[in-house]
Amino acid sequence: MLIILQLHLLPSTCAEVEDTLKRIQGINGVIGTIVVNAEGIPIKTTLDNSTTVQYAGLLHQLTMKARSTVRDIDPQNDLTFLRIRSKKHEIMVSTDKEYLLIVIQNPAE
Repeated sequence: MLIILQLHLLPSTCAEVEDTLKRIQGINGVIGTIVVNAEGIPIKTTLDNSTTVQYAGLLHQLTMKARSTVRDIDPQNDLTFLRIRSKKHEIMVSTDKEYLLIVIQNPAE
């Protein structure tokens, strides 16, 4: 099941954000979610610390490179979503000016 997420569509209050993240986490096949700030620091996660730090650091770098590539091709364009599918996982990154929302799921479920 493909989950399409857009951060700017997420609710703005803390309670609404918590409810949205719980709803995403409850979707069949979702392994975990991570919210990362603009500096690449995880601020909310459902994964263990070492996994969170690894995914947050690597995906922040990859997302910034992808965003730079999109802007190099067209300076008036911007990256909004990044999807990576491997044999084991599907990783989706929704971008915003201040945050990244990372969702890791099992693509077979």
